[in-house]
Amino acid sequence: MNDLSSVGLVAPQTATFGTPLTLKSGASLPGFTLVYETYGTLNAAKTNAVLVCHALSGNHHVAGFYDAAAPQKTLGWWDNLVGPGKPLDTERFFVVGVNNLGGCHGSTGPMSINPATGKPYGADFPLLTVEDWVAAQSRLADHLGIDAWAAVLGGSLGGMQALQWTLEYPERVRHGVVIASAPRLSAQNIAFNEVARQAILSDPDFHGGHYYEHGVLPRNGLRLARMVGHITYLSDDQMAEKFGRQLRHGKPHFSYEVEFEIESYLRYQGDKFAESFDANTYLLTTKALDYFDPALDYGGDLRAALSRAQAGFFVASFTTDWRFAPERSREIVYALLHNGREVSYAEIECDAGHDSFLLNAPHYHQALAAYLKGIS
Repeated sequence: MNDLSSVGLVAPQTATFGTPLTLKSGASLPGFTLVYETYGTLNAAKTNAVLVCHALSGNHHVAGFYDAAAPQKTLGWWDNLVGPGKPLDTERFFVVGVNNLGGCHGSTGPMSINPATGKPYGADFPLLTVEDWVAAQSRLADHLGIDAWAAVLGGSLGGMQALQWTLEYPERVRHGVVIASAPRLSAQNIAFNEVARQAILSDPDFHGGHYYEHGVLPRNGLRLARMVGHITYLSDDQMAEKFGRQLRHGKPHFSYEVEFEIESYLRYQGDKFAESFDANTYLLTTKALDYFDPALDYGGDLRAALSRAQAGFFVASFTTDWRFAPERSREIVYALLHNGREVSYAEIECDAGHDSFLLNAPHYHQALAAYLKGIS
């Protein structure tokens, strides 16, 4: 791959922490491991580090590739954003991507061995919150010798983590970059998450979350959960443009098999996801999404909740994102402005819905690059 803007061949690293981590639920993990990747070079003063937080189905593999012979097959999920000369320029920044606690890509999670039983945690793995993820990430920062991040950046659920970093550790974050996110989920969003969870919980192969011991996976439930979720990530315009009402065979066959192209697409996405993701991780991650609400301890007053932040902010939303609509980003912007914070806000015209934050929308990349260039 002769792409001068790629960080090239990369490899994951691990950091293990032996000190117990007390979670917001009151449960405690005796120790844990985080898998992460880094791109670029940490400067001598350790002031150029940027943390990238992933969304629901993401992981530590943000940029670069694992297989030089077939780079496109193993490309990082935000490779279009991270690399030399890209908006998050690895010639300036030391970028860290981490697989969250509870994940299924190497970090301690439901698939890990529970030291108390010698078996996989399964359903016994405690529920997590965004606050717990940030607490675990702070230990990784300590491990890397990073006292303060130049920026913490993320989209969707990753944006919630970036926002929480600025509240939990205000002295350790100079800039918060919150993209296609929200200060809390709407009732509709919680409802979608619950339908997805019920698809998994009602799968006969779920076995109360201990399916590892039975040698099976709740693939059908996870497949349905992903199909439901994927509908909410796309805009109606994008669905209409890509699939419309196209029939695969040109005319109805009057069956419950795949007939419309959109059905084929959703089944493909569901099958692919069910082969690569863990159902227990999906369950606990969607619950963490539901629980996130910085204003809860402030009587619902978001302005009071965000008064703790000291960072500068870049907030971005997308016009066709109905999962995390622009008005949700504006709530964050208004609350920050009320507290005298410096905020740059971009509302991007893009027809791709919630998934826009993963794509190459030029205005989006230009706005983000301009903001990041202003970070010393």
